[in-house]
This record gives sequence, C-alpha cells and structure tokens, in this order.
Amino acid sequence: MSNISIILKYFPNITKTQQEQFAALQDLFTFWNAQINVISRKDIDLLYERHVLHSLGIAKVIQFNPKTNVMDIGCGGGFPGIPLAIIFPETNFYLVDSIGKKIKVVNEVALALGLKNVKADHIRAEEVKEKFEFIISRAVTEFPVFYRWVQNKISKNQFNSLPNGILYLKGGDLTEEFKDFKKRVVFYDLKDYFSEEFFETKKVVYLPM
Repeated sequence: MSNISIILKYFPNITKTQQEQFAALQDLFTFWNAQINVISRKDIDLLYERHVLHSLGIAKVIQFNPKTNVMDIGCGGGFPGIPLAIIFPETNFYLVDSIGKKIKVVNEVALALGLKNVKADHIRAEEVKEKFEFIISRAVTEFPVFYRWVQNKISKNQFNSLPNGILYLKGGDLTEEFKDFKKRVVFYDLKDYFSEEFFETKKVVYLPM
C-alpha cells in the first residue's frame, strides 16, 4: 500500500481531520522534494510506508499526553515529527535540523497542514537550551554521539506512561552501538506492530533518562 490506507490499517480511529492531513502529505512532499531533496527519489512513491508509518512506530510504543514537549533532532523534511504531530495534536513538537533548507520544507508542510503544535528551527541540537519530556530521532547519527548531544536536555517533569527519555528509530543489529546502554535500553521491534517486510529489522529504541 502506497497511500493513506496503510495508515488507516494500523490507526483506524484517527479523525477525519487527521485523515485529511495524512492524505495531503503525498502531494506536499512530492512538490517540495522536487525543489529541495529531503527524501530519496525512490522512496517518494513509498512515502506512507517508509516515512509516515515508520515515524508512527513511536506512537505504538507511547501515547504522548497533552502538553508533552517533544524535540525531533535531525528531522530532515519532518520525520518522525510531522506524522507524530498529526497523531498527537495536543503535544508540542520542536523540530530541529542543521540544514536550513530542510527546515524550510518542515515549516511549509506544517503551515499547509494547519499544525499549530509544530515549531521548527535551523539550529544544531547542541545549541538548544530548552528541556523536553522526550527527544526523538530517526537514525540521525550513532547513538553514543546522539546521547552526548541530548543528555542534559531531558525535563524532570514526569507525566507520561513511560519515564522521560529518548525514543530513537533505528534498524539492523544494534548490539555494538548500544553496548554501553544495555542495562537501561529497551528495544521495541516494529515487526510486532506492522506486518510489512520493510519493518522486519526496524526498532524503536527507548532509553529512559
């Protein structure tokens, strides 16, 4: 399935507004991708499976409560932050990337979708001063490096089903990369939630902080 039906398959209870927002993503990203390459050309036809649904793997692990503050680091064109902002309209998402033209795409997409819960800045993660209940990302760098960027940016304000921390989308054999965190880290296999072959080795990695 290369359209919104794959989202409805796993999230059947989304509202009409959310359905319309998800449906708009294909045209929006096709338009912007032609000008600023934020998704590989071969993936644009598989946008809903490989980018939107992949991002929503985090929504299978946690349901963010209203007023939760989430930062998406290295968001590229808006993943995982934009799909999660659609699913959780009462959660605040702050998307950052060190490449300005990618943030332009994020801002234009958020504006077109009417997402009032998204803020995006062209800034490096290390320069962000605020604190957040959760920090999310999609394989932006090796995890030990990522951890150093964000270890002082987690809020002590706890009000979600999981303790505050990092939710990281990553695939493959992660044994070596996470060996220094093995006593604390939790791996959620996305194949347990999504049946498509793409998710066979994909995980949500959760590190409580």
